[in-house]
Amino acid sequence: MGAWIIWLALAGVLVGTELLTLTLDFVLVAVAALVAALVALTGLAVPFQLLAFIVAAIGTLGVVRPIARSHVRMPPVRRFGIDALIGREATALSEISRSAGLVRIGGEDWTARPYDPDLVIAEGSAVDVLAIEGVTALVHPREVP
Repeated sequence: MGAWIIWLALAGVLVGTELLTLTLDFVLVAVAALVAALVALTGLAVPFQLLAFIVAAIGTLGVVRPIARSHVRMPPVRRFGIDALIGREATALSEISRSAGLVRIGGEDWTARPYDPDLVIAEGSAVDVLAIEGVTALVHPREVP
């Protein structure tokens, strides 16, 4: 049996282990095993395959892992100003139509229009804020009338 098959089998076992643990470590070592399999396919001897495996494992664990971990630990993107209003729930303070309307978003009253211009939203309806244009909130009812 070719050495490259053994390296592929090792990579498969490592990927399976990664699926069970979700640590990112095993998949990076599996990449190193794939590098060793490619070296084995070229016909180089086992010491060169081991060297390629070790170098690739150190490279992936030493370079890729810290970068990936820092991205995982990044705080969620914070939205400020009017961007923070998009996606919030609001209450229709008056009937909202293409020409007029008023909603309350987090304690503030905003002029509003329906996102779908043909829609008329009844007073007291719960709506979602889909966009802000100037000082006007574009809203859509949570339950379509």
